[in-house]
Amino acid sequence: MAVGKEIRGKIKSVENTKKITKAMEMVAASKMRKAQERMRAARPYADKVRAVAANLAQANPEYKSPFQRTAGVDGRPAQAVGFIVVSTDKGLCGGLNTNVLRAVTQKMKDVQAAGGTIQAVAIGNKGYGFLNRIGANVVSHAVQLGDAPQLERLIGPVKVMLDAFVEGKLDAVHLCFTRFINTMKQEPVVEQLLPLGAERLATSAAEQAQHAWDYLYEPDPATVIDELITRYIEALVFQAVAENMASEQSARMVAMKAATDNAGNLIAELKLIYNKTRQAAITKELSEIVSGAAAV
Repeated sequence: MAVGKEIRGKIKSVENTKKITKAMEMVAASKMRKAQERMRAARPYADKVRAVAANLAQANPEYKSPFQRTAGVDGRPAQAVGFIVVSTDKGLCGGLNTNVLRAVTQKMKDVQAAGGTIQAVAIGNKGYGFLNRIGANVVSHAVQLGDAPQLERLIGPVKVMLDAFVEGKLDAVHLCFTRFINTMKQEPVVEQLLPLGAERLATSAAEQAQHAWDYLYEPDPATVIDELITRYIEALVFQAVAENMASEQSARMVAMKAATDNAGNLIAELKLIYNKTRQAAITKELSEIVSGAAAV
């Protein structure tokens, strides 16, 4: 039964694959919970930094940070655009990277169609490889971030974009990542990071009433406000990376569960084929024995 032996080998191979995908599913489920906790823990810091920066900006309406200037020079459309692309270091997470990179590619095509130029910063190995393949101008990158985002590893690549924007080399900077909605849904996002919109640093009436006092600045208001807004922008990027990692583990868990279920279905089909083949071989042998006995 050469055919039966071959089917048994396939069944054994698929069973081994099923064990691997099941283990990866359980690991991803464990990492997903930790990634979601880190993502939620990062939000209060970003909110507090935004509130402080907004209050300081309201207290000094005569000073406008360079991060808040209008896109382009003298209000013209943005011609030089930077992209901070957040992706994963590893694969096997469904269409997570494909969706966000497709959105990034479309946005880049729109900028180039309008006669603009692009620069890119890659956070994550998959995005870095993709940007190199399409010939994008990658000015900085950060890969192999591990399971937990580290702000000190993100500051360098982000500072490259911030410095270029302040110097006027870039008219706008977009942040591209996958936003975590829930375990079953992750949304690719391409949003404008710089210049900061008025809505990002807007203060509510309650916040204005709570902070209706002036401040003492050391060394001067411009330095303090710019430094706080820089911290706020870094917090936004860190939050995007944390959400992307939570999305990665959720997508990987769902993908590995689907792979495990498909392996189980394939094993059941192969066993059915094997049993049918074995039954047919036994029936054939019995028929040959009966025919031989009848001939004698």
